[in-house]
Order: sequence, then C-alpha cells, then structure tokens
Amino acid sequence: MAPIYDHPGELGARDPIRLLAIREEALSLDEVFRAVGDDAAGGIALFVGTVRNHDGGADVDELAYSCHPSAEAEMRRVAEKVVAEYPVRALAAVHRIGDLAVGDLAVVVAVSCPHRGEAFEACRKLIDDLKHEVPIWKHQRFSDGTEEWVGAC
Repeated sequence: MAPIYDHPGELGARDPIRLLAIREEALSLDEVFRAVGDDAAGGIALFVGTVRNHDGGADVDELAYSCHPSAEAEMRRVAEKVVAEYPVRALAAVHRIGDLAVGDLAVVVAVSCPHRGEAFEACRKLIDDLKHEVPIWKHQRFSDGTEEWVGAC
C-alpha cells in the first residue's frame, strides 16, 4: 500500500526509522515507545516478544540469542521495506542477544502511522519479517537436559 497523504502534516521531514538495535542489555518498552512518537500519528502499534516457559511441549529453563554480524543491516533492510509499503511516521525495533531467562523481553518493535489499522498492519509485517529474515538464532535449554537451536531465517 503506497502512502496516501490527506494533510500536509503527514509528510515526514526526517527518516522514519528512529531506532534499530541489537543489544546484550535489557530492553526498554519506554525507549521504543518514545522513539515512535509523532504528532501526525493517530496510531501506535507495539509488539513485545518475551521468553516463555515452554516450547513444543517441553519446559524451557532458559535460552540464549546470538546473531550474525550482518543482523543490524538486515534489520534496516526489513525496516526500509515496511516504510516503503506503509505510511509509517516512525519505526523502532530492538532485539536482545545473550542469555535470557523466562519472562525477559527478547524483542520490542513499534510503528506509528496516521491511522490505527495501518499501524497494526505495519507492526505485524515488521515483526514477522524480522523473525523470518534477520539472522538471529535461539539456543533453548530444556528442563529435561536437552537443548535445541532455532533459526530465525
């Protein structure tokens, strides 16, 4: 969907990609939410991915994320595709790497758009494409002593 502008205030003067990062430290919902604030946005959609205590019928004790050196560049490529497809005012995405415990934030993405429907659609596209195209891998350790690697792409 190509952006349609109903009001001059919808025209963005700066890069809508406000925050992209892969970090070892804990993620902040407030930081991501603030990054996508925009006076011309009528809707902000935010997705938070957390470490759950199970996967595929097995109890998960902990996991670790790692990434390829190109991961941030791939995040930018994914973000640019979303910006080109939707009327994005601002976009942010951060992913955690390293050891995480159950309940920790693993990924936070947010998108602001002129209207809520566009924000929901753009945010879903952003997280889905990030998970499928960015080279970030998950190493899960289960309560029964087994473990597995899960590739995001």
